[in-house]
Amino acid sequence: MKIDPVELTKELISFKSITPRDDGAIEYIAAILKKSGFDCEILEFGDNGARVKNLYAKYVNGVPNLCFAGHVDVVQPGQLKDWTSDPFNPEVRDRMLYGRGAADMKSGVAAFVAAMVNLIAEKFQFSGSISALITGAEESMEEYGTKAVLEWMGNKQKKIDYCVVAEPTSSEKLGDTIKIGRRGSATFELICHGKQGHVAYPDLADNSIYKMVSILSKIKDTTLDNGNKYFQPSNCEITTIDVGNNADNIIPGSITAGFNIRYNNIQTPDGLYKLIDRICSSVTNDYKLSMHSGRDVFLSTPDRNTDIMLDAINKVTNIDAMLSTSGGTSDAAFIKDVCSVIEFGMISKTAHQVNECVLVSDIDKLTAIYKEFIKNYFYPTNKILNQINIVSNISEGPLLA
Repeated sequence: MKIDPVELTKELISFKSITPRDDGAIEYIAAILKKSGFDCEILEFGDNGARVKNLYAKYVNGVPNLCFAGHVDVVQPGQLKDWTSDPFNPEVRDRMLYGRGAADMKSGVAAFVAAMVNLIAEKFQFSGSISALITGAEESMEEYGTKAVLEWMGNKQKKIDYCVVAEPTSSEKLGDTIKIGRRGSATFELICHGKQGHVAYPDLADNSIYKMVSILSKIKDTTLDNGNKYFQPSNCEITTIDVGNNADNIIPGSITAGFNIRYNNIQTPDGLYKLIDRICSSVTNDYKLSMHSGRDVFLSTPDRNTDIMLDAINKVTNIDAMLSTSGGTSDAAFIKDVCSVIEFGMISKTAHQVNECVLVSDIDKLTAIYKEFIKNYFYPTNKILNQINIVSNISEGPLLA
């Protein structure tokens, strides 16, 4: 049985899998993989409020185990009137496939499923295993998605040796960017307290706004670090400030602010919390600071497998991919705790946007790249084996491609 990755992408788009629902997409993929001889485990995690379906599928029980990871959940489509066509009714126009999840990342999932299934149909012989880890919760509720599957795998002593995450990493052309790392994310909430009063009698009140402004100014003026060879500097952005005050004659007694720090591998969440806490206490003692640490920073130092991906991309697209650590977070931040991981996939320009779309031809190209990677992972070419300097063209500055 061989799979057409474009048709599979269309099928996956038709599932209204708004996170954390998979709407049947997980079972659909599992059925395809079972027909090709994969051992499939559908895993549900969550609470009474929401249950998340995940899939771990493995072909042949050998070592090493090469895994492809991805998600079938998508973000809300927004206002349907803004879409040219139904976001869950895939449509091809002018060589572009439109639909929610076309870029992020149902085409990527379809490409690696097709690559694995088609290689098996072509009687590809190899020593080891290929597997797929597919979640229904990456856009939110990630604690019940890939993270929970990896914990289950650890308890079952199921090991992954290397992983490719099919996130849309390409920028302008398919193959121009590989992600070898991502910054971590730490979200803070700060509440400053004062004393409410009348604006005509400021001596009888304590304006909480001034405390907050001073603290936020100090945070913004603080250089967290200067980055390094792999990462740009850590950065803080204020996202919300709220006093809940609709009156123009009241001095507010409390104020709340939210801010997010995207941090590199120089920092840790605990270290950032202590730094922010010191800044707060230098202004006032009447405050409450809390932090939620999201996905952690990760870096997969370039190695032979990076070269194999670079070689596969060049063979299919004739493009020399750039290595990057820019952008948001992904489930690779969880996977890096069990094995080396890189991200490579479709062009990301329209991800999460109205009229999300991908070039139809890019889906076939991505499938070809994944097939080439799988073959050379198990049977490296002489070009790869003879390389002495692994990825020698890394720039001295941060990887911002």
